[in-house]
Amino acid sequence: MNDQDWYSQVEGTLDADELHQQAEILESIADIRPDQEGIIYCPVLPLREVIVFPHMVIPLPVGRAMTISAIEAANQQHRIMVAAPQRNPRKHSVQKKDFLPIGVAVAVSDLFSTEHSDNLVMVQGRSRVELIEMVREDGVLYAKARVIEESERPTSEETALMRNLMRLFIRYADITGTIPPEAMNYLQEIEEPGWLADMLANSFSLHLEDRHALLQTLSTESRLGKVQDYLVRELGVLELEEELHAKVQDEVDRGQRENYLREQMRVIQRELGEQDPWSKELQELQTRIKERNMPEEAEKAAVKEFERLYQMPPMSPEVGVIRTYIDWLLDLPWFETTDDNLDVQNVAEVLEQNHYGLEKAKDRILEAIAVRSLKPERVRQPILCFVGPPGTGKTTLGKSIAEALERKFVRVSLGGVRDEAEMRGHRRTYIGALPGRIIQTMKRAETINPLFVLDEVDKLDTGYRGDPAAALLEVLDPEQNYAFSDHYLEIPYDLSQVFFITTANHRGDIPWALLDRMEVIDFPGYIEEEKVEIAKKFLIKRQLDEAGLEEGELTFTENAIRKIIKEYTYEAGVRNLEREIGRVCRKVARMKAEKKNYPTRIGDSSIEKYLGPPDYSPLDAETEDEIGVATSIAWTMAGGEIMPVEVALTEGKGSLQITGQIGEVMQESAQAAMTYLKSRAKTFEIPAEAFENIDVHIHVPEGGIPKDGPSAGITLATAMISAFTRRKVRKEVCMTGEVTLRGRVLPIGGVRNKVLAAHRNGLKTVLLPVKNEKDLVDVPKKVLSDLNIVFVKHMDEVLAEALLPREKKVKKQKKAKQPEEEAVEEAQPKTAVPPAAKQDDTPAAIQPGA
Repeated sequence: MNDQDWYSQVEGTLDADELHQQAEILESIADIRPDQEGIIYCPVLPLREVIVFPHMVIPLPVGRAMTISAIEAANQQHRIMVAAPQRNPRKHSVQKKDFLPIGVAVAVSDLFSTEHSDNLVMVQGRSRVELIEMVREDGVLYAKARVIEESERPTSEETALMRNLMRLFIRYADITGTIPPEAMNYLQEIEEPGWLADMLANSFSLHLEDRHALLQTLSTESRLGKVQDYLVRELGVLELEEELHAKVQDEVDRGQRENYLREQMRVIQRELGEQDPWSKELQELQTRIKERNMPEEAEKAAVKEFERLYQMPPMSPEVGVIRTYIDWLLDLPWFETTDDNLDVQNVAEVLEQNHYGLEKAKDRILEAIAVRSLKPERVRQPILCFVGPPGTGKTTLGKSIAEALERKFVRVSLGGVRDEAEMRGHRRTYIGALPGRIIQTMKRAETINPLFVLDEVDKLDTGYRGDPAAALLEVLDPEQNYAFSDHYLEIPYDLSQVFFITTANHRGDIPWALLDRMEVIDFPGYIEEEKVEIAKKFLIKRQLDEAGLEEGELTFTENAIRKIIKEYTYEAGVRNLEREIGRVCRKVARMKAEKKNYPTRIGDSSIEKYLGPPDYSPLDAETEDEIGVATSIAWTMAGGEIMPVEVALTEGKGSLQITGQIGEVMQESAQAAMTYLKSRAKTFEIPAEAFENIDVHIHVPEGGIPKDGPSAGITLATAMISAFTRRKVRKEVCMTGEVTLRGRVLPIGGVRNKVLAAHRNGLKTVLLPVKNEKDLVDVPKKVLSDLNIVFVKHMDEVLAEALLPREKKVKKQKKAKQPEEEAVEEAQPKTAVPPAAKQDDTPAAIQPGA
């Protein structure tokens, strides 16, 4: 509280007669005459949150016993005290350092009381004093202080400041209207500069720190300057308040005028039998709320918001926010459903008609529908996750399931979503807030039991705005999604009847907590035979239609389709295959449109004419038995591939080098194979010094494609043993399996794709680990009948099948070469022709093992 506010509060407790009486008493008190050094000695009156300037008359409340004793002691003597402001008003202290160095000599009255306050004392400021010393006598604090004399005649600079101050103060009085005319006249008659500065400082609101600064400013010119600065600051605040008040008053007046005119319009429309658009809109909205079938909690929220809307003027900014919220509540499906077609045979036909292969996914869907047909009232829906490479039919299978069940199909792509509010919505406190994608999509579905596909769930990102994957935990949990909470709606929404299907390319990129809530179905990618059938049944027909050609007007031979698959695409799905078929169809369509002769049958020999040179050249199987070259079979995202492994021996210091963009796991497999070879050197009749004098270089074409995995272990070991023992590897044999230091063969993954790759490339014998025999269930029977599948447990069995017996050396007349030179010369394999693959077109790394 500042001095002026405090003084007004205390003054209100005294009547005019009391004030006048006390003032007369104070005027009659004489000043103390200072000694020769200008020192006076009198009791101290501590001031805590108030400042007394010279010439001021002010009542002060007294509470502390020490202060009461000091006032009584002063009244028994000369009735003069030193009013000393404390530095810290909350600290009770009697030491000089706790008071300001400048105080005011004041005359004090006797203690008196009123109806509202006890222990009041009236004081009148006389002059500034400088505190010299403080002493305590009989429980009373005394001060030695030097009286500070001030000039009564102003200088020319002080006169100019005094006149400017009065002009500013008149403006202040005009704005506030709180200064009576008598006070203004009194101020204008003051001629002493220090007196005027002190009186003006007490006439408007100032902080306690500013009053302390004025009290300690002994130069009258500086004091006038400070009061002028404070007054200018106060005037700036008052003028800003006045401007804001004027603006507010204008808005209020305008609003009152609009309300008055609007009320007049209502009266006129009522007399004419008409209705204003706003009232009509409110009535229609109220009718919609009454007729809409909603849960009790949603209906309560809609009615509550409508009541708020009804009380608001139509031009209020809040109207749009409330109206949008009510519309969302009315437009969302709450109980609307579609009847499921639970005929298992019909669903199976629809899925088979629209998709080739994908037996596991189809079986799981048919199982779910069979369970629903036996127990239709069962509410809990399956939550599936389709994981597989791009283009394998994950999303389109979801469409087919919706078609078979006769449900609405809706889809949301989650790729790149990094804000939790995208899932749960924004709170209505934000401008332009809307529900999240889940609720928006449910509104679009118009039923509460659609088939809902959450596409690319593995592409969710995490940012500083939260984790959207965490928001999906509630959506995809059957134990929680019956009361899904959206930040915008702020009421539970039932998602328990929604058939959720998520799709992803990589299982490892899905957060584990989210993955745990879903049943994962793998889409392994199509093999060449499946792609041929898909092209015949679906792709060619669709592309003919898009190119404007009639069905049967253009046909593709099977060899032509296979050529496109092998040499123009490299993928697990069929998207690029469809694009290439579309390119051929469009070129034929152009020829037809230009009235030229066009072909009606596309064979493999004419593919290059329409598509240009092949983009890919697959590796060919070996045509001859060779030393140091073994064939491995690998698995990639685009299916199975053969992978030759070449080993060359050169003179050196026994180092092992492996090239061809080999990963760490495959490098470790090569080291394990080398260690196994060294441990069996005597068995293979390899001299120990050969490992110290010969460098081993392993190369795995193609060098532009990264490769990794442990399943090339037995191939690496076979190629190295062949190079060191001079035994050739059978050209029709391929193999896959992990090798240990003891020569054991461990199981690997991707068996189906690997076996099909061997069959496709004309290989006859496939060596597989014994424990992978169970994985041949998914391999077509025709492939198994064409191949000789040999299951092996140890490297001895691998070498028995893969290596030919050692050839007998032919005696020559020439001087025999050294073993190292012979190894260098004879261990050079024929170089396999690498396919001209583009790195950009084959982003997936070859992985020989799972």
